[in-house]
Amino acid sequence: MRVGRKLEKLLIQCITENQERAYRLAYSYVRNKEDALDIVQDAIHKAFMSIENLKNTGSLKSWFFRIIVTTSLDFIRKQKKVQIMDEEKLEVVLPSSQDHYADLDLARSLNELPDKYRILIILRFFEDMKIEEIAEVLNENLNTVKTRLYQGLRKQGSIKDCRSFG
Repeated sequence: MRVGRKLEKLLIQCITENQERAYRLAYSYVRNKEDALDIVQDAIHKAFMSIENLKNTGSLKSWFFRIIVTTSLDFIRKQKKVQIMDEEKLEVVLPSSQDHYADLDLARSLNELPDKYRILIILRFFEDMKIEEIAEVLNENLNTVKTRLYQGLRKQGSIKDCRSFG
């Protein structure tokens, strides 16, 4: 029981330190504030229910983010609806982290990308995750993540040729 309590404390610390990132990750999938909050709540519940299955505490954050991704995808499958973005839905969680000089062309071009590219760009450049972490969170091969990230940046228009990347 002592080990279980230690894991719970580590999980609480992970959730507390990454609460905004967890919300943004869920929001990047569903694009709705209330749904994203529900997903994070469900993911926290799932994490506590399965904490004993965690083998490596060093990967706790990636493990938790993977639960958020899975819960988000489950939600989308259940809803089977398309969310249309409008200006109000682009609100940032905390006013202090809001970009007052938002580039609407960037937001528009990101929203036009298929999810498999958009999520990678958001995790890499807005959540500042390492490519290895993204691969672990999304349960994808590292080279697949690199390729999709590159393809997504090309589709989005951030890079024009191979020399601009890397």
